[in-house]
Amino acid sequence: MVAPGNPKPRLAYIDWMRGLACVLMFQTHCYDSWLSGTARQRRFFMYSQLGGTFPAPLFLFLAGISFALTTEKLRRKNLPPAQIARTTIRRGAEIFGFGLLFRVQEYVLAWGWSPKTDLLRVDILNTIGISMMLMGLVCWLVLSICGAGAPAREKRGDASIALIATAAATALLISLLTPLLWTTWRPDWLPWPIESYINGVHNLGTPQSWLFPIFPWTGFAFAGLAIGFLLQTSVARTRQATVFFSIGIGGLLLVELGRWLDAQPRQLYPVYDFWHTSPNFFLIRLGLLLVIVTASYAWCIWGLGEWKFTPLILLGQASLIVYWVHIEFVYGRLSVLPKHGVGIGAASAGLAAITLAMLGLAFIRTHAKGWMKRRSAQLQPKLSQ
Repeated sequence: MVAPGNPKPRLAYIDWMRGLACVLMFQTHCYDSWLSGTARQRRFFMYSQLGGTFPAPLFLFLAGISFALTTEKLRRKNLPPAQIARTTIRRGAEIFGFGLLFRVQEYVLAWGWSPKTDLLRVDILNTIGISMMLMGLVCWLVLSICGAGAPAREKRGDASIALIATAAATALLISLLTPLLWTTWRPDWLPWPIESYINGVHNLGTPQSWLFPIFPWTGFAFAGLAIGFLLQTSVARTRQATVFFSIGIGGLLLVELGRWLDAQPRQLYPVYDFWHTSPNFFLIRLGLLLVIVTASYAWCIWGLGEWKFTPLILLGQASLIVYWVHIEFVYGRLSVLPKHGVGIGAASAGLAAITLAMLGLAFIRTHAKGWMKRRSAQLQPKLSQ
């Protein structure tokens, strides 16, 4: 077992979870794009799309954990809250910019049949970027408040507790407000491009379940933020295994709590939509994410994740580029199979091809810098002659 101070397993389990999100994303997109009408009526398609409810929460949840790791690293350098906020919010703005650029790319590649409104579609990269900016703002507020008039050691401990509690409370608040902001409290007085970031209304008049608005999706990022700060506490660093397995048990309890609440005959909301806006479904998915965290940690410490080469970790290290590229070969004009035109066997073969191609792309992406450095080192003596 790796010593508690070694950061490698912590990074490995994050990359492994990102890789898992990529694989679930590939199968969801491939079967959704390629299966014919007949195949879509089968139970196989239903289960594939059920698996598709996890990639977006996983990406956002992991964005929150990574954000906490970055923020804690900057805190340990004794940087002021404002400087930490500038650094982290700037990174969120970059991801948001990538999201806008991705929409421009998709519009250009689909020139002639893609509506201009697609340029303003709220996609997952947009939401990850906005979530990071919001997390940066919340962390700045908490650190600024906790840093006033307290000794350095007390400040660090109090701020950690406050950050965990505030992030968890924000996640809960977002999930509780989602049903209302999608129905009776809809801010329809806002221009639709702005309202769409709140409830995914786009320009279609009603919220759309295929988009990724702040409510409820940013709630997963704040939940990940709370877990990320928890994993940086002194208790977690000295008792890693205990804390990780406690997280898994807590996840199972959240799943059961969500199921119990959903089974109650009386509901709090005038409009109840379990699959899209329900806080109960949010709790169930969050609970399963916590179980995946524990399983990923165990796999990377005691399982085959200890091997030098693991495909999921490789995909996770290049998740942005494989997301960016695979979309065009599944949904775009370069689709490798006819859209809505093949059976399960052909779509599965296409899925295998996409996965292998993205694995190759991830390998190139993660090793390109090392290759360039070695090539530069080899050329340097020749150039100096």
